This record gives sequence, structure tokens and C-alpha cells, in this order.
Amino acid sequence: MDIFHIIILALIQGITEFLPISSSGHLILPSGLFGWPEQGLAFDVAVHVGTLLAVVTYYRQDIFQLTSAWCASTFKQQHSDNSRIAWFVVLATIPAGIAGLLFDDVIETHLRTTLVIALTTIIFGVLLGWSDRSAIPKDKTLIQLTVGTVLIIGVAQALALIPGTSRSGITITAALFCGLCRSDAARFSFLMSIPIIVLSGGYKGLQLLGESNVNWLDMAIGAGVSAISAFICIYYFIKFINKIGMMPFVIYRLLLGGFLLFWSFGGI
Repeated sequence: MDIFHIIILALIQGITEFLPISSSGHLILPSGLFGWPEQGLAFDVAVHVGTLLAVVTYYRQDIFQLTSAWCASTFKQQHSDNSRIAWFVVLATIPAGIAGLLFDDVIETHLRTTLVIALTTIIFGVLLGWSDRSAIPKDKTLIQLTVGTVLIIGVAQALALIPGTSRSGITITAALFCGLCRSDAARFSFLMSIPIIVLSGGYKGLQLLGESNVNWLDMAIGAGVSAISAFICIYYFIKFINKIGMMPFVIYRLLLGGFLLFWSFGGI
């Protein structure tokens, strides 16, 4: 890939990874519309490392506090609200981890199509809007999480293995249906992303072992651009989510999904 392709694809990954609009739905557009080459596994790993750096940097204080509380809970039996949240992040990761091991090959082989991405972009976009506008009170905080709520959100995260679903979109949707306020729904979704990105990046990284034709400069540029764009995205999303709500993202998903449907049936 040339430098222009690297920057654009890294920007797409960085911006869409944490917004509830589906990164996979956007990453197929450059190759499909403009005939760009597929970015390849090494680039996927690089930009995921970038998004991991972004979320870890943004939530560095939370991560330190949650990790310290988790260690105190595990080794000293000193339990606290932070230790509960840390354990809940671990618990919420398990369904997606199991589903990834069981169904990754099936999904890669049969579900990475424009039609599937178009349909999931629309369907889960409607669910996101429903969860945001439903009459369910949305006043719970992370301290009020329960095991049942966390398992629901964790199972929802497993559905994000289906291309077009959006990991952040489906987990925020589930959290809103469970009564979490918008800001804490987004915060828990982003904290949940850390172990998932680590597991996914590690799994893909293992697949790269023995590769000798990796352009490390390209990978570094991709990681850097995705990290910066993802950090900015997280900052503004958290800052304005309570004011703007989810409807702008719902409308965007419906437009994107409709465009992809039109495209998948040969309209372009």
C-alpha cells in the first residue's frame, strides 16, 4: 500500500473502532469503491495496536485503579467498587473470547460479505436507536452493575464478531437496555474493548509468525495514525454523548446500510 492508503485506512479504523457505526462496514468501502488493495493481516494488527494504545492512554487512571483494586481483591481479599468493576470487565470478556475461538473460521469464510454487513449495519442500528429512545430508565452507574447485566452485555459483545454489528454499538445498546446511563454505558464498553483488542491482536499476531515481508515502517505509520484518531474520537464521544444521544449514529448507520444494500445488489 502507498502512504495515502495507509493513512486513510488507519483513520477509518481509528475513528470507527469506538463509534457505534461498525468499522468493518467502513473498511470494505475503499477496496470495493476504488479498487484499493486489501490491507492484509499485518496492517490489521498494527491499527488494532494503535486503537489499543488510544483507549489505554485515555483510561490510564481508570486502568491503574481497577488493576490495583483487582489485585487487592484477588490476593488480599480486599473488595471494593473498583474491584467489582474490574471483575465485571473480565466476566464480560469471556463470551466473546469463547465465541471467537469457536466461530472465527466460520465467520471469516461465510459472513464477511457486503450483504451481511449491510443488513447488520441496519438491524443493529435500529436496535441502538430503540435502546436509546425506550422508556427504560437510564440512570444506573457502573457501581450498580450486576452479574446478570454484565453477562447480557458480554453476550452482546460476542455478537460483534458478525461483521457490521459494531462492538461498541452492540455493547452500548445492551447496556442502555439494562438501564445504564449513556456515559457509563460508553465507558464500560470502552473498558471492555481493552482485553478484547489484546486477545484479538494477539491471535492475529500469532498468525503473523514467520512472515518475512512485513513493512514495519508502514505498520508504524498505521498504528500511529489509528492511535491518534481513536484517542480524539473517544475524547469527543465521551464528552458529548449525553448531549447528542445515539440518534445521529443511528441515522448514519441506516444511510450506510442502505448504501451497502444498493451496492451489494449491483447498483454501483
